[in-house]
Amino acid sequence: MVQVSVPVVFPSGGGVLIPAAEVTTMLRKVAAGWVNLANGRDGETDYDPETLLALAGALGRLADQIDVECIAFSSRGRE
Repeated sequence: MVQVSVPVVFPSGGGVLIPAAEVTTMLRKVAAGWVNLANGRDGETDYDPETLLALAGALGRLADQIDVECIAFSSRGRE
């Protein structure tokens, strides 16, 4: 099981914020766990390996997209 500690910010306007880097790290750790399951590294599983790998790929792409969008956003702020 993957355990992640995430810093949480409670802005005065309401809601909850967490750092994007923490989100992408969490997504990649979950994806890695699914890859390990698909490859049989975490013991026997009843899950379909192809499905696990597809889900892991989707999480990896989502994490990449978040990273790219955050980089683009922070670059615009410096202009």
